[in-house]
Amino acid sequence: METESPDWLRLQKALAVEAERGFTDLMGKQYRFSEFLCLEFGKPPATLIPIERRRWQEMANKFARYPDFPLEERQHLVAETRRFLHQVQQSSNKQIQEQTRENREQYTIENPNYKAPLTAPLVQSNVGVSLDQQLSHLPDVGVRKSGYLAKLGLQTVRDILFYYPRDHIDYARQVNICELEAGETVTVVGTVKRCTCFSSPKNQKLTIFQVVLKDRTGQITLSRFFAGNRYSNRGWQEGQKSRYPVGTIVAASGLVKKSQYGITLEEPQMEVLAHPGDTIDSMSIGRVVPVYALTEGVAADMVRSAVIAALPAAKQLKDPLPAALRDGYGLMKLPEAIANIHFPPDSAAKEAARRRLVFDEFFYLQLGFLMRRQAQRQKQASAILAPRGKLIEQFHKVLPFKLTNAQQRVLNDILNDLQSSSPMNRLVQGDVGSGKTVVAVIAILAAIQSGYQAALMAPTEVLAEQHYRKLVGWFNLLHLPVELLTGSTKTAKRREIHSQLETGELPLLVGTHALIQDKVNFHKLGLVVIDEQHRFGVEQRALLQQKGEQPHVLTMTATPIPRTLALTVHGDLDVSQIDELPPGRQTIHTTVLTGRERTNAYDLIRREIVQGRQAYIVLPLIEESEKLDVRSAVEEHQRLSESIFPQFQVGLLHGRMTSAEKDEAINLFRDNQTQIIVSTTVIEVGVDVPNATVMLIENAERFGLSQLHQLRGRVGRGSHQSYCLLMSSSKTADARYRLNVLEQSQDGFFIAEMDMRLRGPGQVLGTRQSGVQDLALASLVEDQEVLNIARDAAEKVILQDKKLEQHPLMKAALDYRYQRLMGGAILT
Repeated sequence: METESPDWLRLQKALAVEAERGFTDLMGKQYRFSEFLCLEFGKPPATLIPIERRRWQEMANKFARYPDFPLEERQHLVAETRRFLHQVQQSSNKQIQEQTRENREQYTIENPNYKAPLTAPLVQSNVGVSLDQQLSHLPDVGVRKSGYLAKLGLQTVRDILFYYPRDHIDYARQVNICELEAGETVTVVGTVKRCTCFSSPKNQKLTIFQVVLKDRTGQITLSRFFAGNRYSNRGWQEGQKSRYPVGTIVAASGLVKKSQYGITLEEPQMEVLAHPGDTIDSMSIGRVVPVYALTEGVAADMVRSAVIAALPAAKQLKDPLPAALRDGYGLMKLPEAIANIHFPPDSAAKEAARRRLVFDEFFYLQLGFLMRRQAQRQKQASAILAPRGKLIEQFHKVLPFKLTNAQQRVLNDILNDLQSSSPMNRLVQGDVGSGKTVVAVIAILAAIQSGYQAALMAPTEVLAEQHYRKLVGWFNLLHLPVELLTGSTKTAKRREIHSQLETGELPLLVGTHALIQDKVNFHKLGLVVIDEQHRFGVEQRALLQQKGEQPHVLTMTATPIPRTLALTVHGDLDVSQIDELPPGRQTIHTTVLTGRERTNAYDLIRREIVQGRQAYIVLPLIEESEKLDVRSAVEEHQRLSESIFPQFQVGLLHGRMTSAEKDEAINLFRDNQTQIIVSTTVIEVGVDVPNATVMLIENAERFGLSQLHQLRGRVGRGSHQSYCLLMSSSKTADARYRLNVLEQSQDGFFIAEMDMRLRGPGQVLGTRQSGVQDLALASLVEDQEVLNIARDAAEKVILQDKKLEQHPLMKAALDYRYQRLMGGAILT
């Protein structure tokens, strides 16, 4: 219900008296102070402009809570109200009426069925708002609210403009009451038939508000529930009823829900309209409503109202993208995109805005990668390596097999890079058993025969030793020395290695993080090979590169990642894929089992061991956890040894064992002195036992698909048929679906793509990689097309303007975004 003009004098007098008496919520003749203000603000004047009407209605809600406020908040509310009333009273009634008339003429709807009342524009003319202005200086925010917004890292107008919603709720579609269907978000417009607000007979602390709306097609009962003593006072309840008198036109938005009492709207948002074709001024009714990430003490409407206050400044944003580039890729202008990502008029505008802003996130990321790669290529490398020579020829002769076409293709890429004076920075992706190590060895030999040294760094001692064993076998045939340096290397041996490195006697050093210690100094390092590179931190990889003067860098991973993820994380790398397995590799039979089928798994293990084979049993934990219902390695090892396989030797391997203990466990298993090894994921990479044919993984649903595929790769390395058994106790459909992917596919790249779709890029990569988790809007799963065109656009820009001298706005945006997104860190 609206009034023509409130009693300004009476309102101001009530506020003044309350202030004089110490903000005690004075009791008047009929109402308490808070009840009186709640009632008065429940009747907004008809002359108010939309932004003032919203604040007027907010005041009613605030004074309903006034009795529960501490003294400081009461003082603040009374002062704020007095200022607001003075501002409204001093406004020109004539100008306000004229503005209201123009707005209504602009948005009047001629449809007599009231199908789509348009919402009024939320952005009011806010003269003087600038991008770098503090939010506390905005009239609709103020010091108190800005303090809450600071919890979200929002200090300036620019900050909040680029604080994108995490989601939107579409209330823009208006329907007749008879057309309501459960599960939809809609808006209905109807006439109030009845309105009640009362305390529940069963619980006096529960207040029930109900309004019955009807249109020409039917009627609907809308309910809201308020828990707490503050809502049970008579003044507040009467104030609610007075806002929706019989005959009033109301717009209501919400999620349609079907209950035992019929169709209704869940937690409906409602606004009183002056007439059926009136504009809707609410931030959350009849429009696409933004949903922001919040924190304690920060309400959704607080963020929305601050965004609305800041939106006029969006026009000041200068678009760094040239018009030709925007038009070429069908992109919205930046100021328009910012406005429409917050409060779009419809879903189409929201999607167009999102596409532009997602493009920006990917574009500047790719632009930074390309500029970094360009800078790397301009550096003069000390190593120009020969792709042909006696060592490589001899190696091909001693190899008992021929390289696959995929290996040869990737090797050609590497050897071409090594001939350049620009340092190579290439990532080789290959599935388990695809032969990455052989390709890396040929690159190492190219460095050695050219007079340089090489280093191969692996993330674990197990994997480093595995590489060392393989390289020793090959290098002995070539009469070349190779050494292993890990945390377990004895002091005397360590000194010997350091000395041989500095003199240049040692051409190749294999090791773990020990390679990046200060005492490790190469005489002439020409090539760095990093295996399972995603397991190293940014600084660790950079430190190894600094052991030489711009050495070539070859990184390898047996955990393939989808192209979109590779572009986002390794955009400054050249990526090669070994997408072909050597001939003779057998398919590993993979089966998902439940707890009831455990005996079948044990029977298979027994049959294989009787035939001379061996088995892995992998568990996610070392020791039993009270919180997680999963089998532990230590407990399971004891159970299997004593109860299930007493006739066999059962070994144990986990990450808390010393290096000597790990070596002993692996060597015993490698020599078939233990037929079963119970292990954690420490055997994920590096353990190569061709005689092992069974991999049993307990609680398989707790692992990522790529990790399961890696574990599966520990078997099937010999000539015998191998098996992978995925034991799962989970009954969820999602878990079963994920594990079925492993049952149906042996393709690591496909599995990695599915892993990213099911778990998200952050979990696939782990937390060490920067950048991916920080993308505000972009999704590597849903926005692959935008990523591809952003990469294409970035390549075109760099091709024409290598240093962005012709694009100063773009250069400034890149510097700002790149430092903020990547933290200035070198990814690769």
